[in-house]
Amino acid sequence: MAAADPHPSSREPAWTSWSGLTRLYLADCLEWLKQAPENSVHAVVTDPPYGMLEYTADQMKKLRSGRGGVWRIPPSIGGHRRHPLPRFTVLDDRDMSALYGFFRNWGESLLPVLVPGAHVLVATSPLFNHVVSQALVDCKFEKRGEIVRLTQTLRGGDRPKNAEAEFSDVSVMPRSRWEPWVVLRKPCEGTVAQNLRKWKTGGFRRLSAAKPFGDVVVSAPTRREERAIAPHPSLKPQAFMRQLVRAALPLSEGVILDPFAGSGSTLAACEAMGSKGIGVENDPLYVEMAADAIPRLFRSPSRSPAFWEQAAAYSLDLGTQD
Repeated sequence: MAAADPHPSSREPAWTSWSGLTRLYLADCLEWLKQAPENSVHAVVTDPPYGMLEYTADQMKKLRSGRGGVWRIPPSIGGHRRHPLPRFTVLDDRDMSALYGFFRNWGESLLPVLVPGAHVLVATSPLFNHVVSQALVDCKFEKRGEIVRLTQTLRGGDRPKNAEAEFSDVSVMPRSRWEPWVVLRKPCEGTVAQNLRKWKTGGFRRLSAAKPFGDVVVSAPTRREERAIAPHPSLKPQAFMRQLVRAALPLSEGVILDPFAGSGSTLAACEAMGSKGIGVENDPLYVEMAADAIPRLFRSPSRSPAFWEQAAAYSLDLGTQD
């Protein structure tokens, strides 16, 4: 059974790649999903606006003016300006409730658009990954675990504020060295084998005949060259995104959706992997950034020497260096 045209005819994309593999829409993802055909998307790989609060128009204005708001603007170190980070710990019970409600609404809108067996990979935080998972499970998605992006972050490890000298041997939170991506799946039709035959979905593409795709993925921080191309505060490295995109289509067929496309890292990974991709982004400045960044990101080498050193340390079989 052929899937429906994944691009709603009532809305033209804001940008289409020269290859024709990927398209980017300037739209609210919930509104876009309402118009998308049923059974038209085979996987979702996305990094949503964490907690929503920091990506409101008011907070984005503060970020771009350097005022911060709920964003933490780290001090310069050695003359190098550090990238802003959301203040995840400011989320209170009302924010958590709003987070649950948003993802519950999003999941209910997303479910009909996915083919049976489609996987949904969502970047979260250790502080609220359980909220995102529960919201989607309550939409009748199946929880299939989590992918650990093993990477050094700037979260945690700080001494008590305004009492650093008094409690010099104390950290308020553990220094974070990983990022969770929750893994969910729309229920299959019949067995996984039956679903694979009909919908081309239901599992993950193996790294090789001898090695399955694993739930721990070594990931160096986003390379400086990539940040120069796409200065988005939550830009994920191509080395990592390409592994997710490759794994998400078990038979290398179908369409990957990123409903929170940002500066286009998922679509760039789709281009690099030769996969069809759709991005939806509601910020015009990021759509403009993505249109310029995607062709340049997908042509960039995805793996630095540091990446290969880390991969060797964890005995990961990731193919040949590029």
